[in-house]
Amino acid sequence: MNKIKSKLDKIYKKYNKKEFIHPDPLEFLDKYEDVRDREIVGLIASSLAFGRVAQILLKTKVVLDILGKKPSVYLKNTSQKKIKADFNGYQYRFVNDNHMISLLITLKKIIKKYGDIYSCFANGFSKNDETLIPALDNFSKELDQFGYDGGILIPYPSKGSACKKFNLFLRWMVRSDDVDPGGWDFPKSKLVIPLDTHMMRFASDLGFTKRKQANLKTALEITEKFRKINPRDPVKYDFALTRYGIREELTHEDLIESLFNLKDAKPLFP
Repeated sequence: MNKIKSKLDKIYKKYNKKEFIHPDPLEFLDKYEDVRDREIVGLIASSLAFGRVAQILLKTKVVLDILGKKPSVYLKNTSQKKIKADFNGYQYRFVNDNHMISLLITLKKIIKKYGDIYSCFANGFSKNDETLIPALDNFSKELDQFGYDGGILIPYPSKGSACKKFNLFLRWMVRSDDVDPGGWDFPKSKLVIPLDTHMMRFASDLGFTKRKQANLKTALEITEKFRKINPRDPVKYDFALTRYGIREELTHEDLIESLFNLKDAKPLFP
């Protein structure tokens, strides 16, 4: 266990740096000092984090340009009618203008009731929960109560989704280091791995899971393996590990062949 932790820490030290963020929607969050703005930007950026990264960045910027320098002020002061007009015609793959408008109007209602998104999410948090998934499930129910109809933008744990996008958002907002900006006060020990194709492949090769479906059960299983390595911060290595495959100069084969001996690593979790 110490051997693999040492190697993971080496990867973290080398790649968990701002210079390796691009291309990643995380790069948008660094521009917003106010947590009330950052949480809105993070939620939008993570909700659009699927498909080709160049298009993710482009389509996220379209939304953020309309929201302006203070997204929280925009949502607070802009009428629903104006929001609908501002985002009329928005399109990104399966996401259309109705999806984005529904999300923004729902966030507007949440902010009006709770003051910010954090307070709404915290309303469903219990320190006795092993992870933040129950709080996320409660948050999705809050969205429904406010009339959210945003299609695939926000995942629902109760439907078995791995909730990759929202777990990514939570990593950004809960952790605080050279990459993740933080701002939300929850224990990072309760975070769940944002399970994308890169992490799924890595976890399978290292014996962290034998499951084939990238669903919530798999995400929780992989998180538990990382928790055994780093109990206080199980998603610490997520950013650094997923640089392999996201950045052109770093391949999955480089990660496995150069840094791990699979014969030694797989028996960690038989």
